[in-house]
Amino acid sequence: MTEIVDAINGVIWSPALIYLCLGAGLFYSVTTRFLQVRHFKEMCRLLLRGKSSDHGISSFQALAVSLSGRVGTGNIAGVAAAIGFGGPGAVFWMWVVAFLGAATAYVESTLGQIYKEDFEGSYRGGPAYYIETLLGSRIYALCFAVATVIACGLLLPTVQSNSIGNAVVQAVGAGSDIATSFGVISSTKILVALSILILLGFIVFGGLKRIANFTQVVVPFMALTYILIAVAIIALNIGKLPEVIGLILGDAFSPMAGFGAAIGWGVKRGVYSNEAGQGTGPHAAAAAEVEHPAQQGLVQAFSVYIDTLFVCSATAFMILIAGTYNVESTDANGVTQLIVQNVAADTAIATPAFTQMAVDSVVKGFGEGFVAVALFFFAFTTILAYYFIAEVNLAYLRRHFRFPMNDTALKVIVVMAAFYGTVKDAKLAWNLGDIGVGLMAWLNIIAILIIFFKGRPAMVALKDYEKQLKENPDNIQFNPKELGITGAKFWEKQ
Repeated sequence: MTEIVDAINGVIWSPALIYLCLGAGLFYSVTTRFLQVRHFKEMCRLLLRGKSSDHGISSFQALAVSLSGRVGTGNIAGVAAAIGFGGPGAVFWMWVVAFLGAATAYVESTLGQIYKEDFEGSYRGGPAYYIETLLGSRIYALCFAVATVIACGLLLPTVQSNSIGNAVVQAVGAGSDIATSFGVISSTKILVALSILILLGFIVFGGLKRIANFTQVVVPFMALTYILIAVAIIALNIGKLPEVIGLILGDAFSPMAGFGAAIGWGVKRGVYSNEAGQGTGPHAAAAAEVEHPAQQGLVQAFSVYIDTLFVCSATAFMILIAGTYNVESTDANGVTQLIVQNVAADTAIATPAFTQMAVDSVVKGFGEGFVAVALFFFAFTTILAYYFIAEVNLAYLRRHFRFPMNDTALKVIVVMAAFYGTVKDAKLAWNLGDIGVGLMAWLNIIAILIIFFKGRPAMVALKDYEKQLKENPDNIQFNPKELGITGAKFWEKQ
């Protein structure tokens, strides 16, 4: 099983996808005249504006739902993996893909808003919806929807829950070994898996509103707490910060683990963490109640900053300041060795262990437990976001043909996938997740690039919003027909 998953993952995450992610971000940064810089102030202003309705959630709730998908195990275990496999220079490439990816996030999320639909009393939208409308290919849209149901419903929840299990084991110990049908598993992991199963089941069976209400409270609080702890650790070691930044920048272009490893792992973990271009963000963006689609596009672009430039950087600085990391390299013959060893050689790289050790090195007896708690909430809310995304695409599939799954079955699958991921090996869980991310990224990025050359609706919306901000900022409206944007059925009725 592991060998098959590794082979599939190697094909999907070939250098072509790495350069596609970077290329799309650069392309949209240039064509939007670097909106991620020009509209930074407007992004901040929009965060607290807008209200929810019976059909949609507020801009802030949509941000919280999308952040719950973005801020997860990728920010803690993913950063550790990027450093462990790609060296400190991988952090620089995570920054690059986040900066460029903010423009990609704007485009895909604005498209999600423009082509959303009012379906059974709730707003629904995403790549499947705008692919069908703009590219006129229902088959392509169905392929994305199927890939997303599989990725978000089955593959990606395993990564999040696996990191929760590993973090708790690192904090409190493995406990006794218990023989199960999944193999010999520690009692700690079984208890964690059962806890996730019960709590996750309670919330997902409550629907989108319960998910939004839960995430809008938990995500900002935990993200802020985590960043404050990180800032405190960095402040206590402020003298080391210039050295760490120098290490990241120096290793980005002459990397200890190889140039391809630094870029590959930086982009791979960057996309996994901030999800720019992956096609997940547009689902939460489409659910928002806004005056103009570009508003939610800008809010979602800002969420990429929060995820990578804030949370991921906080993790990276803590690990590198504390020196609680190893770097692993594989030569041309497939031989793996540690080229940097600062902690025990048997410390698993694809787990939160580096981060837990970093916090614990400064605050003895506190770090491992705190990171485990933070990761629990980050990863748990990410699983909720995955369920929401899978449910939106399942609704799309069922609208077109008799798809052999209903909402109840999907909820059961998500809950069981989370349980399975908690008790399984970290490497297998991460590789399964990478397959899901890669499939969605390939389909979505190619689609939004083709869409650009077939009408550029996201660009037209941005230009229109910028014009209204200058002329009449107190009465923002969106009229797709006047702008020559076709197929925006929801907005045409407004």
